[in-house]
Amino acid sequence: MGITKLGRSGSLEPFNMDDLQRGADGAIHYSGVDSTLIEMMDRARMTWPDLDAIVELDGARLSFGQLWDRATRVAGGLRAQGVSVGDRVGLHLGNGADWVVSFLGTIFSGAVVVPVNTRFTESERAYVYKDAEVTYVFEPGSPLPDGQPFAHDGAVSGDLAAIFYTSGTTGFPKGAMTSHENFLSNIETARRVARLSAEGLRSLVSVPLFHVTGCNSQLLPSLSLGGTTVIMPGFDVHKFLSAIKEERISVLTSVPAIYWLALNQPEFASLDTSGVTQVLYGGAPTPPELVRRIMAGFPNARVGNGFGLSETSSISTFLPHEYAATRPETVGFAAPVVELDLFDPDPASGVGELLIRGSNVVMGYWRKPEATEAAFVDGWLHSGDMARIDEEGFCQIVDRKKDMVNRGGENVYSVEVENVLSEYPGVFEVAVLGVPDQMMGEKVGAVVVAAPNTVVDPAEIVAFASSKLADFKVPQFIELRSTPLPRNPGGKVIKPILREETQWGKPIR
Repeated sequence: MGITKLGRSGSLEPFNMDDLQRGADGAIHYSGVDSTLIEMMDRARMTWPDLDAIVELDGARLSFGQLWDRATRVAGGLRAQGVSVGDRVGLHLGNGADWVVSFLGTIFSGAVVVPVNTRFTESERAYVYKDAEVTYVFEPGSPLPDGQPFAHDGAVSGDLAAIFYTSGTTGFPKGAMTSHENFLSNIETARRVARLSAEGLRSLVSVPLFHVTGCNSQLLPSLSLGGTTVIMPGFDVHKFLSAIKEERISVLTSVPAIYWLALNQPEFASLDTSGVTQVLYGGAPTPPELVRRIMAGFPNARVGNGFGLSETSSISTFLPHEYAATRPETVGFAAPVVELDLFDPDPASGVGELLIRGSNVVMGYWRKPEATEAAFVDGWLHSGDMARIDEEGFCQIVDRKKDMVNRGGENVYSVEVENVLSEYPGVFEVAVLGVPDQMMGEKVGAVVVAAPNTVVDPAEIVAFASSKLADFKVPQFIELRSTPLPRNPGGKVIKPILREETQWGKPIR
C-alpha cells in the first residue's frame, strides 16, 4: 500500500496534523516540542511549582517543585557515586513516588535509565544487568542516593535516555534503546490522539511504570501538561474504584481485563464517574460488548484504544471515541508522526506484516546488531504483527507472526477467532493456539477461562463459533482453564508459556 500524504495512510484524518515535518532520516517528526526530558521538566517546575505532580496512593505527594528538587538531588547523588554521562542505571523499584524520582534523577544525571520488570526472576534480572552493563541499581529497601542538585545541561534530542527491555515472551528480552526524542514524540502523540487537556488533568496509573504504557503514555504526558499522576503501588480493584472518587480522577488508562473487573464490582453501580473524561485501553483485543459497557459506565468520557510496542515508545495507532463502538475489531489509525505499511501482503486476505516508521521508533536493540538489522530495515520497524489496513486507514491486528495457526495450508489468525469466542456469554478470557497435528500440521485450539461463578460448555462454544466463522477457523479443541491466562505487564497473553501449560484433550469435532 502507498502512503497518500504526510503521516496518513487512508482517507480519514482523525487527529491534529499540525506542525509535522519529514526529517533527513525519512521519518516524520513533531516541531515545536521540548528537545529533552530535562528541558520538559525544567519548564514544568517553573510553570507549576506548587501543583501536585505525583500522588502515591497511601504514600507521598510531590509538587512539581518538590519533584524537581528530589530528582536533581538523586542525580547529584549518582554523580557522587561515580555514575557518568551515558552509564546505564538499573531501576528495580515498584510503582510509587520513588520510582518517578529515580527515573528522572537518572535522566537528570545524564545516565541511561534501565527500568526493570519487577516480575522478572532473579536470573532474568541478572541477564538485564549484565547485558546493559549497569553501574548502579535502585533496589527496594535501599535509600535513594542524595547529593548536591544536578541537572545535565549537555543533553540533546538524539541522546540515548532509556533502555526498556521487552517482556521476553520469546527468548531473552531485548533492550529497546529510547532517545529523548522518542519520549517527547510519544508524549505529543498521547496529548493529540487522546485530546489530553491541562485543565483538571488527574491520571490514575494502575499498570506498571516499568512498562512503556505506564511510563511513556501516562506518567510523562501528564507531567508535560502540569497534570497530577496518581499512582497505585499495586493493583486492587476496590482501591482502583475508590481512587476514582477520592482523587477526582479524570483519565483512566488500563488493559481491558481491569475494566471488565471494575464494571462487575457491586460498588460500581453507585460510583460517581461523571468526572472521568477519558477512558483509554489497549494491550489486548477488546470485545464490542465490553466497549459498550465502558461507554455506559463512564458516560462523560471519550474512550479510545491504543496499540504500540516497546520499540515504538508506546503508541503507534489509536482508535478514537468516534469509532470505538463501530470499529472495535481495529486498533484505529496511524498516530500523527507514524506511517504504516505492510510487508509481503497476501493478495487474497490483504494481510501482511505491519511496518511502522516515525520519530517514535526507537534507535534499535542494545548491543544486538543482528536483531536490530532484522527488525529495523531501511527506516521501517518490522513489528512482527500480522495486520490489514483498509482504504480509510483503519488498521486491524490479526495475529502475531509467530502465533498464526497454519491449518493444512490455511492461515488462521488467532485474534479473529478470539474476538468471536469472547462474545460467547460466560467467556472471560480466551487464547487461540495451534495444536500440533500429524496430518494437518496444526489444528485450531482455544484455551477458555470462564467468568466467575459461570459454567460454559465447550460444545456450545464451538457451535457458537461455527455460526460466525469459516469451518477451518472453528476450534476443534477447547480446554477450560481455572486460572487466569499468563500475561506480560502490557496485558498481552504469553502464548509460549500457555502452550507449555496446556494439555489438550480429545477434539470436540
